[in-house]
Amino acid sequence: MQIVPLGPGFAVELLGVTLADVAANDAAYKEVRAAFEEHSVLVFRGQDVTDETQLAFSRRFGPLEVTKVGSEGFGTNLVILKTLDDNGNVVPEDHRLALRNKANQLWHTDSPFKRVPALASVLSSRIIPGRGGETEFISTRLAFERLEPSLQQRLRQAFAWHDYAYSRGKIAPGLATPEERAALPPQCWRLIWRNPTNGREALYLASHTYAIEGMAPKQAQKLLAELMAAATASGRSYQHGWNKGDVVMWDNRATMHRGRPWPADEPRYMVRTTISATAVDGLESMRAPPRQAAE
Repeated sequence: MQIVPLGPGFAVELLGVTLADVAANDAAYKEVRAAFEEHSVLVFRGQDVTDETQLAFSRRFGPLEVTKVGSEGFGTNLVILKTLDDNGNVVPEDHRLALRNKANQLWHTDSPFKRVPALASVLSSRIIPGRGGETEFISTRLAFERLEPSLQQRLRQAFAWHDYAYSRGKIAPGLATPEERAALPPQCWRLIWRNPTNGREALYLASHTYAIEGMAPKQAQKLLAELMAAATASGRSYQHGWNKGDVVMWDNRATMHRGRPWPADEPRYMVRTTISATAVDGLESMRAPPRQAAE
């Protein structure tokens, strides 16, 4: 396996290894896992991607999130990110599918609003627009390392609140349905996630983050905005332009990402699997018994 640097201090392309290799071979998995822990974003190009291959690869890294779909309440491990209706037509810009894609264009990490947050996400391209639709990443690990030591120490003691409905409300009122609000109540996590493999720390925040436990709302919003601005400053991102057969895996503990716009009349169809964090990934150290939910 060869490792080719892509981003400013993080993000690499892996050559000489496929998703199928990792699913079937312990040695390949260990090499890719080590690269994941070190570089946070992994790019695999020219993959023969099927749902089954992506699922088998993803399960190597831990338990998969289950997403409920349909009125029957059945679950799936696949998240479909698309702008196509059931008849294969591109939806209009005010359609709920299109608005959800706009919400994904805010800087975020996946699933901090869930009772079990995400370790990693794996995204594969199935249908891509002729231009646009890139995915942009920044390292919250490097962002934390750039902070003043006094602020780093302060943040190590802080806990932040994350809410799915809060980020969706930035795009359109009511974008999060009452059922989603009930199923995804706000969650409180430590503001710094320490990687137990290498001891490196990262900011753990996103567009879903709306409050800091024990801090006045205006003061918390100001600090969160400053941290977001510092983390996402110009020149510190890796932007992935998609080709068919690309697969990208990222560490939700140590990165934020966002989708980039594309022409509204062009289709885009991506498939994501999300790997839940466990105690091995440092999850237990993130938990905190909050005094009360922030208003």
